[in-house]
Amino acid sequence: MKKFWTPFRIISTVIVLSLVAAFASCNANDVTPVSNTQPPRSAESRNNVANPMPPVPANVMEAQLQSVDGSSIKLSNYSGKVLLVNLWATWCGPCRMETPELVRLHKEFQSRGVEMIGLSTENPEASAESVREFVRAFNVDYHIGWATPDVALTLMQGRESIPQSFVITRDGKILKRFVGFSPTATPPKLREALEDALAAKG
Repeated sequence: MKKFWTPFRIISTVIVLSLVAAFASCNANDVTPVSNTQPPRSAESRNNVANPMPPVPANVMEAQLQSVDGSSIKLSNYSGKVLLVNLWATWCGPCRMETPELVRLHKEFQSRGVEMIGLSTENPEASAESVREFVRAFNVDYHIGWATPDVALTLMQGRESIPQSFVITRDGKILKRFVGFSPTATPPKLREALEDALAAKG
């Protein structure tokens, strides 16, 4: 009688489980869960008064966030523009997979007035060099900085996993939220959400 767990089956199982983990998301252990909010998912729901788009909370919009270049980032300074905010970390595998796609999207939409900001959920003092190295390695040309614990907690709304991306309309409302990353599904959906945000009045 043949054994079920042959070396080939063991290796195959490990590979499959690794791929499943890679395409999911990482757990941001530095944050504590809070309540959950589900934003609208389509252009039709944007016009549904019973299910309005949630505004970005004031504590997030007005927070002074440290930038990798030594300056500060304040989301309210981008009012009137479509904004994509990405929560990530250098140690997060799916975040590393997503970054080249974000760089491509930034190149595609920057000329149309879309601003992109990547906020690491890591401690800025402990991760300063690794974040700078990450920016160099991936040729990141959009704004990079650090989310304070308060900003990260407020945006995550109880979902600790990263990466998380938020497409924000010109009038400061969250049009679409993405949790995790899929190489095939996420990029076109991000592109669609940016197009919707650019087309929206506000």
